[in-house]
Amino acid sequence: MNALIFDIRRYTIHDGPGIRTTVFFKGCPLRCWWCHNPESQETGIEQVNVQRTLDGRIFESKQSVGNWQPAEEVMNEIAKDEVFYRESGGGVTFSGGEPLMQPDALKKLLVLCKEKGYHTAIDTSGHAEPSALKKVINLADLWLFDLKLMDDLNHIEFTGVSNELALKNLEMLARQGKEIIVRFPLIPGITDEKDNLEKISRLMKKLKLDRIDVLPYHSIAKEKYQRMKRIYLAENIPEPNNEMIKKTVYFFTQQGFKAKTQ
Repeated sequence: MNALIFDIRRYTIHDGPGIRTTVFFKGCPLRCWWCHNPESQETGIEQVNVQRTLDGRIFESKQSVGNWQPAEEVMNEIAKDEVFYRESGGGVTFSGGEPLMQPDALKKLLVLCKEKGYHTAIDTSGHAEPSALKKVINLADLWLFDLKLMDDLNHIEFTGVSNELALKNLEMLARQGKEIIVRFPLIPGITDEKDNLEKISRLMKKLKLDRIDVLPYHSIAKEKYQRMKRIYLAENIPEPNNEMIKKTVYFFTQQGFKAKTQ
């Protein structure tokens, strides 16, 4: 079983508890304006331009993004940090892109991780057919679940898809008592509206969810879009300042949630 992977990052600390290895699946059904991994979006291997400067001269070359890797090869990379998982309470996070776009490969890797005793997490937009979710629902120890915009029309405008599937899948996970951390991207002028925050709060209370991570938007991906010759729709969006970040975390804390930022 092969998986289309575009990156494997070792020693990560923001993708679940402890020290982790994060495996990034290629392919995503969303086109979020603020996406900081545009190389993750397309479902095939891509060629991007890379510029290097040597002695004042610029040299251009092509670089492949994405690689079909056997599950055993991915596991060999994951195993390199096994000692850190044991010592820190960490493990493996499957992210993307959207890992649920490759449910069979994801399932295979989760099973192999379980055989090794690794803690597993899935970082997802939630936009996937319920059949894909059901294939792995009992294999992940933790779900890192994005909640961006509660208004469906706004969700379509800024991500390219409806939020209907994501909300249904979140309800399915919550109903089955899965461990979930909501991830909220803080995008000034888009997701930070009071009405959106209040609707997210009401949904979390309804589903009895108590943990939320606030993820402030950053513009460091701009250069990636230029290299990939794609339009950066977040060009004019400012990064949230410290006051806005603290205010948002405080709002969720006051609502009774365990809230933090990264």
